[in-house]
Amino acid sequence: MSRRRISLRQELPLLVWLVIVWGALWQDFSPGNLLFGALLAVLVARIFYLPPVELSGRFNILYAVPFALRFLGRVAAASVEVMYLAAVRGPRVINAVVAVPLRSHQDLMVTATGHVISLIPGSLVVEVDRSTSTLYLHALNVSNPEEVESLRKEVRSIEAGLIRIMGTREELEAIRQEAAA
Repeated sequence: MSRRRISLRQELPLLVWLVIVWGALWQDFSPGNLLFGALLAVLVARIFYLPPVELSGRFNILYAVPFALRFLGRVAAASVEVMYLAAVRGPRVINAVVAVPLRSHQDLMVTATGHVISLIPGSLVVEVDRSTSTLYLHALNVSNPEEVESLRKEVRSIEAGLIRIMGTREELEAIRQEAAA
């Protein structure tokens, strides 16, 4: 199998991440251990084929901080709601699997959106259709079409926040045009 050569600029975030994981796994961030981890990271990246993660080259901290705070608020509110549903309503809770088509077709954005959603209690990504960028979510306490639409809006809001933080300029412009309409 022949693969196109990936530039060091594209591969550097992966290599740095692998070195950090190596140090964390061994709980040793000494220079020698990190150097050995870097050698292993380069070896792994060269032997095993991983499609390159296309980064947009932008990260907006002014959107990242409020996004993180809203995320923590959603986690806290959802935790209280799930606790209430488990303690009071019990097995009478109605669940649903909801398809949510995303705007972005980039693997990084679809993955990030799916992870953020899965970290919020009460929802879990059960399937991803990569060809259409559709997330299929299992959600608690969804019993009517209005709640389905509310869930879709929340997921698309999270995706929009991630696009504002690290999406491509084209995706960011599409978000701005959608908000203006």
